[in-house]
Amino acid sequence: MSRFFTRERFGQPQVLAGMLLLLFLAQCAWLVNRGVPRAEDIVRIREGLGQWRGEWIAGIPSAARARQSVDDERYDSHHSALWYLIASAPLLLWPGKASAYTAGWLAHAPYLVFGVLLGASLWYVARRLYGNAGGYIALMLYCFSPGMIRSSAVWFAEPETGAAWGAFGAIFTAIAVAHTLYAPREVVLWNWRRILLLGVSLALAVGSQFSLIVVLPLALAFMLYVAPERRSAAAVIWTAAVCIGTLLLFASYFFHAGAFWQAMGHASFFEISWRAFVMPHAYSSVAAQIGQSSPALVLALPVALITWALWRRVRYFGNTTPLLVAVLLLLLAVGTPHYPGLGFQLVAVPFLFVFVSGVAADLLESRHKNLVTACVWGLLVANAGWNVWELARAGS
Repeated sequence: MSRFFTRERFGQPQVLAGMLLLLFLAQCAWLVNRGVPRAEDIVRIREGLGQWRGEWIAGIPSAARARQSVDDERYDSHHSALWYLIASAPLLLWPGKASAYTAGWLAHAPYLVFGVLLGASLWYVARRLYGNAGGYIALMLYCFSPGMIRSSAVWFAEPETGAAWGAFGAIFTAIAVAHTLYAPREVVLWNWRRILLLGVSLALAVGSQFSLIVVLPLALAFMLYVAPERRSAAAVIWTAAVCIGTLLLFASYFFHAGAFWQAMGHASFFEISWRAFVMPHAYSSVAAQIGQSSPALVLALPVALITWALWRRVRYFGNTTPLLVAVLLLLLAVGTPHYPGLGFQLVAVPFLFVFVSGVAADLLESRHKNLVTACVWGLLVANAGWNVWELARAGS
């Protein structure tokens, strides 16, 4: 135990990151305390509680709901039963009948946890890639991101932080696993923890949003690229993680094979409207949603993109990977304009934060360090101040 609590694991960077995450949690709590339950939230929790109690399987038709007919519209084609079980689990675990106030907080608890864990994962990845400066920039952008706060607090928004955390974890866990393949050990057995984590990430991502099945080929592509001399081992690890994720999804249907196959048969894994790609409004809508998710990206992202295009030094794998993933997700967002909630747009935002923080960290090491430092701090402080100001007005 004494070896675990070391200065390397819990030093000043970890303390500062923890304080920023507490600020993020406080902002989410502010919104939760001023929120009102929506019909969609009540239905989602009711569906999950019904499955926990053995009355039906969430997201598919059943006689227990007194439905006389079954058609495609009564299936949830976007979310698995796991999405409903997560939403209702805290209420099921509460002994006795909770008050309306307590029930409201319990209903928000899973998404608050996902929001904090996503922020911690974002900081960990950015710090490993770009050092302390990159980690702090990414976490500051995240902790004062209106979109992430709203989704974590389920403030007139769909609860999509679980999907975002799953997709983020799947991509970077796959890359981390591929890097360990160069070690002279039995990779499959040695990496069992990372394989399990990759499987859980895939299950959470796809289970929270079926269309995020796109992260599966992405994860495999990055693994094969990182470990070109161990591609067979990478494919075995990826296959094992996919099997784990599939098993977890199957478990979310309480191992009812019929219900699982019905849900998969009605799932919208790749529902793209190709006409949307020639509609300018689809692109402007996605751009506006990104700006609403994080106003700081309105200034930081164009600068980062121009720097990445003009400066060869920043075009390396650690910077390019989050950019490629974000671009793909945003293109899918353009092609799915009718998806409920923010969908792909919100999932892309953490990857954009990593990309921006990586370019900023490289600029901080250039000969224009003082100017870059002033601009970065000015942007982060202004973004945080604006976000707190808007939060103070929320619910008034």
